[in-house]
Amino acid sequence: MNISKFVVVGDRVLVKPKSLEEQTKSGIYLPPGVQEKEKIQSGYILKTGPGYAVAPPSGADEPWKEPVTTPQYIPLQAHVGDLAIFLQSSAHEIDYDGERFLIVPNAAILLLVREDDELEYYLK
Repeated sequence: MNISKFVVVGDRVLVKPKSLEEQTKSGIYLPPGVQEKEKIQSGYILKTGPGYAVAPPSGADEPWKEPVTTPQYIPLQAHVGDLAIFLQSSAHEIDYDGERFLIVPNAAILLLVREDDELEYYLK
């Protein structure tokens, strides 16, 4: 799977959907009944967009500063490798080289599971 050509824009993430029978090391498992009733899905984040675009700062109060010409973004909480649990109705499905991917807006993500040693340390 070569997703290096994908450029995810804005506040969206690229997700590889997970089958319903799988279970994470953390033990999170969404049975089919929950999937059908609540329309919730899970998958692993493969790429993230730059975040939320914000207006450049006003230079009127500091005219000696160089004006900002590059786009400014507020980054997303999601990171590559996180397990995302999100609203299925907000996801857009795409097929690329015979593989199924989902494009999910950040606002549709309900929970992120990060398999991180540092996180496990604080939860003990």
